[in-house]
Amino acid sequence: MAVSEADFRARARKALDDDNLQAALAQAKGGFVDKRADAILDLPAFEQLRERGRQIKDHTLEYLDTYLDEFEQNLNSAGGQLHYAADAESAREAVLRICREAHARQIIKAKTMAGEEVGLNEALEAEFETVESDLGEYIIQLAKEPPSHIIAPAVHKTRGEITELFDTHHHGRNGGPLRETPDLVNEARGVLREKFLGADIGISGANFLVADTGTITLVTNEGNADLSTSLPRVHIAIAGVEKLVPSMQEASSMLRLLARSATGQQITAYTTFITGARREDELDGPEELHVVLIDNGRSRMLGNDYREMLRCIRCGACMNHCPVYSAIGGHAYGWVYPGPMGAVLTPMFRGLDKSSDLPQACTLNGRCQTVCPVKIRLPHLIRQLRDDAFEQQITPATTRWGIRGWAWLARRPRLYTAVTGLAQRLMSRLGRGSVRRAPLAGAWTAGRDLPLPGRGGTFQQQWQARQRSGQDG
Repeated sequence: MAVSEADFRARARKALDDDNLQAALAQAKGGFVDKRADAILDLPAFEQLRERGRQIKDHTLEYLDTYLDEFEQNLNSAGGQLHYAADAESAREAVLRICREAHARQIIKAKTMAGEEVGLNEALEAEFETVESDLGEYIIQLAKEPPSHIIAPAVHKTRGEITELFDTHHHGRNGGPLRETPDLVNEARGVLREKFLGADIGISGANFLVADTGTITLVTNEGNADLSTSLPRVHIAIAGVEKLVPSMQEASSMLRLLARSATGQQITAYTTFITGARREDELDGPEELHVVLIDNGRSRMLGNDYREMLRCIRCGACMNHCPVYSAIGGHAYGWVYPGPMGAVLTPMFRGLDKSSDLPQACTLNGRCQTVCPVKIRLPHLIRQLRDDAFEQQITPATTRWGIRGWAWLARRPRLYTAVTGLAQRLMSRLGRGSVRRAPLAGAWTAGRDLPLPGRGGTFQQQWQARQRSGQDG
C-alpha cells in the first residue's frame, strides 16, 4: 500500500462519513483499552516491567551489531539460514528466490507486519497461490484491503460485511442471511484447513528473535502461526532487525509486556519458540528454515533523533488509546502503520515529504506515551517531526509564515500584551458564549463552536490581578 500523503485529509473526512466504519470502530472502542487496564491491575509491578522493557530494547539497539552476529551464528548452528535485506525490494526478492528454489505452488502465510511493510503479498500473489491464515488477515485479503490495525486487521469490518465476503468467495452468491460470529469462524476454519495441508511454504513474522539461541518467538491467539510454520516443508520468517533480544530471559520479560499491552492477556493463547529446522528425531517441523532480516531504514534511525522508535514491539496500545485513530480508523493513515506509531514510522520509512500530514494528526494529549510498554516518547517524536517539516520547508508556506509571525510577536512581551489585549476586547464584543464562524478559524469552526473570551481581560491580565489580590489578602 503506497503512501498517498496528499489524500490524508480526504481519507479522514471519508472515514468520518462512513457509517459502517464508524459502527465497527464504536463496537471495538474500549475493548482493548478496558482489557489492558484490567490486566495491568493484576500486575502491580507493571511500571517496573515497562522500565525493564525500555532498558532491554535500548541495550539491544546499542549493541545491535553484536547480537546480529550472535543470532546468525546460532541460527546457522540450529540448521537455519539468514538472509539480510537492505530494503523492501531486496526483502521481496529474498522470499521469492526461496519459494522458486523450493518449486513452491501454494503458500500459507501467518500475520506479519514486516511482510505488509515490504509489500510481500503483492509479490507472492503474482507467482504463487498465497493464502493468509490469520482470520483478520484472511478477511481483508478477500476484500483486497490492507490491515487497519496491527493486532486486529479487520477491526473496520462489520459482521454483515464479513458475511457478504464469505458468501461471495466461498459460495459464489451475492447476499445471504446475516450469520453469527461462530458460524463465520467455523466456515473460515474449514476453508483454511485444506490450505494448511496443501502448502509448500509457510511464512510468518517474528515477535522476537533470541540472539543466544537463534530462536524465533511467535505469539498468536488462533494457533494459525503454529500450523503455518510446522506443516509446510519450508518455513520463512521475515522480521525487522530491531526484533532481536539477547536471551530467553529478556524475551520472557518482553512477552509479559506484549500480551498485556496488546490484548489485555497475561499471555497469548499460543506462544511458540522455533529453533532451527526439523531434526532427524523429530516428527514435524519444516525441512528448511529461513529468516529474512530487513533493514528498510532502521539503520538510519539508529543514528538519528528517532532511535527510540525502534523499541516498538508492535502491540498497538498507542493506537487503541488515540482519539484520532478511534475516530478515523487505520486506512486514513495511508500505509501499514496507523495511529501514533504510524505518525513516526511512516515518515521514517517512506519519507517525511510523502507523509507530513501524519504528525499533524495528533492532539499531543500524551496517552500514547503513557501506555507504551517500552516508554517511547511518541508526542516528543511527533513534535520533532513537525519541527523537521518546518525546517525542510515541507510545511505549507502560509503556515510557516504564520508561525514565524507568531514567534516574532511572542518574543516582544509588550507588543504581545497589547495585541492580545486588543484581540480580546474585540472578540468579547461579539457576544457571550461562542460563535459558529470566525475569521482565520475556519478549520476550528468547521467541527465545533469557537469559545469567546469574557470581559475580564486576557489570561495574563486575569492572572496578574489574582496574584495582586492574593498578596493584598
